[in-house]
Amino acid sequence: MNSEVSAYGLWPLVIINAAVFIIFAFSFTKPRTGRDWRSFGAFSAFLVALFTEMYGFPLTIYLLSGWLASRYPGIDLFSHNNGHLWETVLGWQGDPADTGDVSHPGGDVCPAGAAGGARSFSRVWRGLCLLRCRNASFLPAPAATCAGR
Repeated sequence: MNSEVSAYGLWPLVIINAAVFIIFAFSFTKPRTGRDWRSFGAFSAFLVALFTEMYGFPLTIYLLSGWLASRYPGIDLFSHNNGHLWETVLGWQGDPADTGDVSHPGGDVCPAGAAGGARSFSRVWRGLCLLRCRNASFLPAPAATCAGR
């Protein structure tokens, strides 16, 4: 159905990007204790998962590949445009960035979602700052007692 070059499977890019970001983070953190190393390891695992999802193979497409292949026969799941799952499932055609379609429905939903997330984050951040000014605990009461506070 689609003769595009595969947009996934760029494993050298996964390795290079993950290494650059991990080395950059290591240059600032310089972990010393076991707890520091565990935190740095979790951060490194997050970066590897992030770049694997971006350039390697998306987990969502992997998990839904059976359903997508039966629902949309002949679809190339490895193409860039079909990697936009909502557009594929809802029947929208192509990536709006590629087609130049300014009336694309996703063009309204994504900025609204980002604005809502930023608003929620700012409200939570304001609450945390108020707690800090009062020297109150960030943790709920049962967790605060378990942490020795």
